[in-house]
Amino acid sequence: MIEKIFKAYDVRATYPNPLNEESAWKVGHATAQFLKRSRQNVAPDQKLKREDTIVVGRDMRPHSPDLAKALIDGIRSVGMNVVDVGMIDTSFIYFAINHLDAVGGVQTTASHNPIQYNGFKISGPKAKPIGAASGLDDIKRIASQLRVGQTGLKGGYEEMDLWGPYRQHVLKFLDLKRTVRVVVDGTNGMAGKMVPAVFGGVPKLAITPILFEITGSFTHDPNPLVEANLTMLKEEMKLQQPDLGVSFDGDADRCIFLDEQGRSIGCDLITALLARDFLKMPANKGSTIVYDLRSSHVVPDEVKAAGGVPRRDRVGHAFMKKTLAETKAVFGGELSGHFYFRDNFYADSGAIAFARVLSVLSQQSGPLSALIDPLKRYAQTGEVNFQVEDKDGKIRELADAYKTGSVDYLDGITIEFKDWWFNVRKSNTEPLLRLNLEAKSRELMQQKFGEIKKVLGEPVHGH
Repeated sequence: MIEKIFKAYDVRATYPNPLNEESAWKVGHATAQFLKRSRQNVAPDQKLKREDTIVVGRDMRPHSPDLAKALIDGIRSVGMNVVDVGMIDTSFIYFAINHLDAVGGVQTTASHNPIQYNGFKISGPKAKPIGAASGLDDIKRIASQLRVGQTGLKGGYEEMDLWGPYRQHVLKFLDLKRTVRVVVDGTNGMAGKMVPAVFGGVPKLAITPILFEITGSFTHDPNPLVEANLTMLKEEMKLQQPDLGVSFDGDADRCIFLDEQGRSIGCDLITALLARDFLKMPANKGSTIVYDLRSSHVVPDEVKAAGGVPRRDRVGHAFMKKTLAETKAVFGGELSGHFYFRDNFYADSGAIAFARVLSVLSQQSGPLSALIDPLKRYAQTGEVNFQVEDKDGKIRELADAYKTGSVDYLDGITIEFKDWWFNVRKSNTEPLLRLNLEAKSRELMQQKFGEIKKVLGEPVHGH
């Protein structure tokens, strides 16, 4: 059973089968053992204030309280202490680990998956992500050998409300020069709690909430990257005529922005917009900006134009966070809507991304589209999925067909020509290849897309 619930970056599965209270206890016990052992690698000057404490939080799914409780029992059975921070958005756990200087933390969530899913996102000291290559495989190995039972050990337990310090931390990133009106879709998820708790009562900020009720089910799927899930938000925007619209995902660590006309904005364009904003602050002059390699070339263009250093990276938060920390980058963005901030412990935060976009918009009198439209310099296909059984064979075929371009294998295959480029990556979990292609003109983009379809076949819809 344990094999089935561990993924590349987190633990995630359907409840109660294969993920249930018994497996949650094992994950808790194994995580605590792993974090207890990993303390030996901490240099003496890096000693943590609470090296025997793990922070636990949970989202609003109906089974999250029971799973979090079983997880906590498992952690305490190793003799480690638990600080339970209650029902929170996922970015809150990264803040809490650093605020308390704990050895790590676990958020009980299945992010944007449907309501029958649940899982655990595990972080180490300083909220470093723990993925397959950085400890999750070890945790899986320990968990698969466990039997639930009494160990004779029992760590301490306390509940802590950190919403006050969290609000203070996030609002350091908000600086409104004029009133901004926004419609926010909370998708019946954690934004329904986080947005009022953090942004409620802020001067010059007028929020119209929709789907802020936490009901234990989702009115629409809590994945704002799927255009169909933005319908209710667009309808409400027609009524309210706000400056912008925002939709959060289920655990509120990602958000998608819509301009005043109700058009959704690619996250790479938001990365370009915020990169420019961060680089014009005197303290960040010449800083690095990290972006995922599916992003539009407008991102490195804008970073260079603002005097920064663009750094392209592999997709996935484990890679992004690591590169941000290594390069001391001020900011990073992924096409999936994860935005990372140096002054947020290099962690991603939906709340801080929301605060920065509001701040940038408030600095000028024009609409959001006037900031975004000039960034739409290239024609993009968006991410297109193809069903392919022999993924490696197809990638070799592409490399051969386009060998006159410049080729790299940082993440899948990227091939660049003067006027167009594309990246093809393998899905971790399905027999799919994912294509992103961009060109200097719409005609060229369509022509090259047609060519590549001859190699990859017809796209799969609904992914």
